[in-house]
Amino acid sequence: MLTRREQMTEVSDRPFNNLLRRLNAADYALLAPQLSADEAKPGDLLYNPGDNVQTVHFPCGPTLVSYMVPNEDGRDVETILIGREGAVGGIVSHGFLPAYTRITVKFGGPVVRLAVSKLDTAKSHSPSLRNVFARYADCMLAQIFQSTACNAIHSIEQRTAKWIISAMERTDGDNTVPLTHEQLATLLGVGRSYASRVIQTFKAEGVLETRRGAILVRNPDALRLHSCLCNEAVKTHFEEVLRGVYPDPGKDN
Repeated sequence: MLTRREQMTEVSDRPFNNLLRRLNAADYALLAPQLSADEAKPGDLLYNPGDNVQTVHFPCGPTLVSYMVPNEDGRDVETILIGREGAVGGIVSHGFLPAYTRITVKFGGPVVRLAVSKLDTAKSHSPSLRNVFARYADCMLAQIFQSTACNAIHSIEQRTAKWIISAMERTDGDNTVPLTHEQLATLLGVGRSYASRVIQTFKAEGVLETRRGAILVRNPDALRLHSCLCNEAVKTHFEEVLRGVYPDPGKDN
């Protein structure tokens, strides 16, 4: 039996994806030979609506992937962000699965890929592996539910603060978030000028600054006061269903 130090070393040797690190040794061993490491660039397209989902993508470190729903007016509206707490593509399905949304890389970085067929084979050999991915699917569904409610009842200012905090938590706790005004507008489903006005308000209050292609959060506590509690609700659900998987900048490494 491995000592606790040996177990921690074993986990830290895995890709920096909390879902993969959550797996027990036997389940990870089923997947490890099939994993392939790659580097994703901002804007990389993973799936278009209708594409056959053949690969699971595990964002690692600061990499962020977004689910975007195309609308009849030609705009894409962002629904949720997925970082190192999860994966995208064919998590609980079997056989042919068409993608419903457009899935793109928001912030570039390392990513690990796994064929859906290999994941399905591994899950057929391990009830505990099936359980982990089913639990993660539940957490992802909770994010979608919370995002829907947030868009319906919270102000643009609250949602702006929420998205910036959500991105910040997934980028190694770094207060510099590689988010442009245009990207923020897409996250919010509003025009760029509206997003810029909200950013200017936060700048005037000393909450943040803007850099070329990035936002620097000067006062995270003040930003959280502006935010709704949707991030906290999602984190609470993650802790109840998959403890330790949602990024915690103070502990996650």
